[in-house]
Amino acid sequence: MKDILTRIVQQNELHKKWLNTLSFLENAGARKISACEEPELVDITQLKHAAEEHRHAYYLKKQIQKLDGHAPLHYSLSELLAPVHTRQYLHKLDIQCARYLKEQFGLEGRKLKYAAYLYVTYLIEVRADELYPAYQDVLTEQQSKVTVKSIILEEEGHLKEMISMLEILHPDWQTHASRLQATEEALFNNWFKQITENVQRSEPLRAELA
Repeated sequence: MKDILTRIVQQNELHKKWLNTLSFLENAGARKISACEEPELVDITQLKHAAEEHRHAYYLKKQIQKLDGHAPLHYSLSELLAPVHTRQYLHKLDIQCARYLKEQFGLEGRKLKYAAYLYVTYLIEVRADELYPAYQDVLTEQQSKVTVKSIILEEEGHLKEMISMLEILHPDWQTHASRLQATEEALFNNWFKQITENVQRSEPLRAELA
């Protein structure tokens, strides 16, 4: 992972797309959290998570301006890395987690949505606790103006909150989270494989322009 992240950070155009891709994922996560809210019984932690994920999406897009002064206007296919897999990653994770929880607990409707929100968010926070520090290490090594240190701190807080909420939902939540983690890992590995191929395809073009 470090090699690919280093190659991304070393090339402004790739780096811009990477930041925009992360921004897209944060925004997609925030929208999914909001979609799971009860009409009246809205948990304050859920509101906090949605607000902070939206802010992360905004923050990441603003970081792009540190590279050349301009941020992509949209999340169009041409402005993301591995765009198809990026758009499918969270959606597939959500569907597969919901299917598992329905089979295990017979949940339906809003109860299923809420349980899926907790487990999916937990899985994403675990992933964020690995990905963002790895990315920040590369940013520091490459002396980039971009930083994601504030996001790292907030994601650590989110993870602790999700664990507390899962402990209330299911006493044996770790058993189910472990099974679902294998699902997330497969989806993430496939996504990052596509990111890697996207970066590698850019290398010949970079050589021609050099």
